[in-house]
Amino acid sequence: MKKPIILLMSVQFLVYLGFGIIIPVLPEVIVQQGWDEVHVGGLLTVYALASFFTAPFWGQLSDRVGRKQLILVGLVGFCLSFIVFSVFINNLFMLYISRLIGGLFSGALYTSVTGFIADMSTNENRNKYMGFMGMSIGLGFIFGPAIGGVLGHTSLQLPFNASALLIGILFVYALLVLKEPERIGEANKRNIIPKGAKHLLRYRIRYLLLFSFFVTFTLAGVEATFQLFQIQKINITPLQLGLLFMFSGFVDAGIQGGVIRRIKDGTETKWLMGAQIVTAIGLLLITLTTNLVLAGLALCVFTAGNALARTCVVSLTSKESGGKYGTAAGLSYSMDNLGRIIGPLFFTALFTVNISLNYYISILLALMSIFLIVIFSKAKNSLRTEQD
Repeated sequence: MKKPIILLMSVQFLVYLGFGIIIPVLPEVIVQQGWDEVHVGGLLTVYALASFFTAPFWGQLSDRVGRKQLILVGLVGFCLSFIVFSVFINNLFMLYISRLIGGLFSGALYTSVTGFIADMSTNENRNKYMGFMGMSIGLGFIFGPAIGGVLGHTSLQLPFNASALLIGILFVYALLVLKEPERIGEANKRNIIPKGAKHLLRYRIRYLLLFSFFVTFTLAGVEATFQLFQIQKINITPLQLGLLFMFSGFVDAGIQGGVIRRIKDGTETKWLMGAQIVTAIGLLLITLTTNLVLAGLALCVFTAGNALARTCVVSLTSKESGGKYGTAAGLSYSMDNLGRIIGPLFFTALFTVNISLNYYISILLALMSIFLIVIFSKAKNSLRTEQD
């Protein structure tokens, strides 16, 4: 494997590890400081907002100044965000500044890495390289919460100090090894509203995009409130939570690596309906938690349903795009980010009213989203027909 690919995989891994590492630590910080639980959602939302709305700017800048330069800038900024969080862990305002910086520079890293891969690859091997990036992102999501929980058991600052150190080392390695690729295209700018979206939304694919929003919206709610809920239910620790998220991460990987490839063309809608039923069961089990084993089981059941729904709807959306894969991917990205922006604040606000209310609402949304798939199945205005 080429050295640049290994380096770029490391960058993506650390970006998404950095997103996941805060999950078992942030609620513990909020509880220990006696701040309102809604700030858990607020701090997650600020990160998603900064990343989402600055991605187009970073993509354009990457085209002008070069991929390597922007990767180096992104690594410095991302490292700084962890340092600020660690140093000012007792200052709520500065925690928001830290998350704002982290989201801002994660957008720079994502667009510059994507553009770098596009420049150094050909049509024949681009899917393979993008697959490596996807694998790195998945591993970051799996190990981020686990590492955050294990290191956070020693000190709440330690996960952020360790991440800053690793990113600093990666910066030096990138500075010495990475060479600017020959430019053959533009970075994936991730326009907030993709060109051609209006045309696509006239067709039944719009029901899949709305479904995708609800799937991510629910996931963001669980990420924001699961630890807060389990602290009150079973007094869960960051270490225990990190281990639970690690197990659920392997369930996620198993679903994507083993189950998805067995889904036959034309049966996706049945799988999506089943996935949302499994998701609802997992959410219900979370509310019935009485010990750590049941909490882990509930999280794994929810993860299985959510992972199946997320991956399957992406595949079906691409088939329904009429060949407009880029536009469909851009819309899916927008729906996912909208879910991550609104979800944490919405569900932590519900949590402050009643600790189980957000899960009951999530169950209702999961079951209601099945009707979107039913409507999609019955609709005739498919871009597949137009493409044929």
